[in-house]
Amino acid sequence: MDINLTNAEAEHLKAVLTKISQEIEEKGGWIPFSRYMEIALYQPNLGYYTSALEKFGRFGDFVTAPEISPFFGQTIVNTILPVLDKLRIHGHPTRVIEIGAGTGQLAKTILLDLHRRGFTLDEYHIIDVSPNLIKRQHELLFDACESHGIQTRCQWHSEFLPSFHGVILANEVLDAIPCERIVYQDHAWYYAGVGLGSKPDQPLTSAPGAQLESQPSIDNVADGYITEIHPQAEAWFKQLINRFEQGLLLMIDYGFHHHEYYHPQRNTGTLMVHYRHQALTNVLTLPGISDITCHINFSSLLHLIEDAENSQSFFSSQATYLLDAGITDLVLQQSDPNDPQQMIAISNGIQKLISEAEMGELFKVLAFGKNLGSLDLDLHALPGFRGRNRVY
Repeated sequence: MDINLTNAEAEHLKAVLTKISQEIEEKGGWIPFSRYMEIALYQPNLGYYTSALEKFGRFGDFVTAPEISPFFGQTIVNTILPVLDKLRIHGHPTRVIEIGAGTGQLAKTILLDLHRRGFTLDEYHIIDVSPNLIKRQHELLFDACESHGIQTRCQWHSEFLPSFHGVILANEVLDAIPCERIVYQDHAWYYAGVGLGSKPDQPLTSAPGAQLESQPSIDNVADGYITEIHPQAEAWFKQLINRFEQGLLLMIDYGFHHHEYYHPQRNTGTLMVHYRHQALTNVLTLPGISDITCHINFSSLLHLIEDAENSQSFFSSQATYLLDAGITDLVLQQSDPNDPQQMIAISNGIQKLISEAEMGELFKVLAFGKNLGSLDLDLHALPGFRGRNRVY
């Protein structure tokens, strides 16, 4: 792929590379990959998610499910509405907390669809760290609520709330949490960090680091095998679970079970860069002007919740979830089969969401219910979670 940067992108890239290079020099010639990823994505004013660069949609670098089709968000409403109803019946505030809301499109779809169904949500909270995205979310939701007479209180936060009651949504969040890159050498695992390159067109290079204190249980791999571990994502998820008091957590992201994640043939890991709708494998290119992501090891998350009290969990593919939650019924209810142009557009979006060749199998859905019994609810009776559970 030919990469032709705009002047603004070139200046931004230069500033980010300067910041990374200075830190590498200050740290003795090496920084952990997680620190490189943190600077590239979240450094104030420089990181991909903290700058004003276009990120989502046609003129950005990638498109998420809420932008692909409004039926994605409406299907989620099928799942969460019974929970919100029960919260209201039992005298609790009805609250949705979305973590990492992107453009705000999922929030808008949910608010509009709840309103269409005659349900007034009390509160919609968004937890986000991007000033630029928060501004876009605020404008989008203010206009939507104002034009449709929606009375929901929308609030923004930069960090976790002290406790969570209600519905928590996290769509494509964990993949952007900095991970550690590791390499297997001489029967042991070592950190694979970032150092300074020797060529002007390759200012950064992968650099070996210290041996891991705790060796991960990854079997049958050859010398030179590169992969990722996720201590920050696991700590983030554990904190979220510890603050979750009651309700439903719905998390959607791309990833695998442990044995698939660390398959011997997946010997270069899952890290990738998204730039102008292209996936690049060299994650040391374009820091600050491209998205860096890694797939999720869902086994580690499931392990963190397996012993939680008064809880239930469900894990399956995005396609299985959407179909069980009624996405096709929603399409039939709201489309005109005699309008081929409309049907083609809708079908293309649904195909991307559920096809195994697109997002249907790669993207997974993890649901976690806490104290649902006191609301007279069973997680596995909710739309979306009535199919085969892949937790075990």
